[in-house]
Amino acid sequence: MKESIRAAVLQALDIQDREHKAATDKEMTALVLAHPSYQAAPTIATYLPLDHEFDSYGLIEAAQAAGKRVLVPKVVGPGQMVFLPYVAGQLVESYFGVLEPSAGQAVDKSDIDLIHVPGVAFNDRGYRIGHGGGYYDRYLADYPGATISTIYDFQRKEFSEESHDIPVQEVICR
Repeated sequence: MKESIRAAVLQALDIQDREHKAATDKEMTALVLAHPSYQAAPTIATYLPLDHEFDSYGLIEAAQAAGKRVLVPKVVGPGQMVFLPYVAGQLVESYFGVLEPSAGQAVDKSDIDLIHVPGVAFNDRGYRIGHGGGYYDRYLADYPGATISTIYDFQRKEFSEESHDIPVQEVICR
């Protein structure tokens, strides 16, 4: 069931109207910036988006302008990732086609106040279907801080979570 939901939502992401997407991304960025978890967070982690995903660059720029430390993920092994400081000129394309830091020191998860979590589909309880690698579920399993996600309305789907799935605390949906 998760595979069919993932495939359908990925197709919808690919064909969405780009102008509407850009406007929605700006609206969701404003909602994240106004969120109490973001406001209280000196250090945030987010992701560098694929073309069809929420454009997190506006969030990154606003967070850096506000003096926050911004981190992005780097895959370090099968099913394992760490977060490193975001430096625009120090990014390389990963095996998965996503940009990630080429250098930097991993930040301990206890030093991250808020993680902006990506996903393909989310249910009403905050559980997510990702791209299938389990990276975020493993990372979030013992993460003590706040989590938030930004999704388009068509990414909200009903499905049953599995025992290894970790929900996000809040999903901003537009």
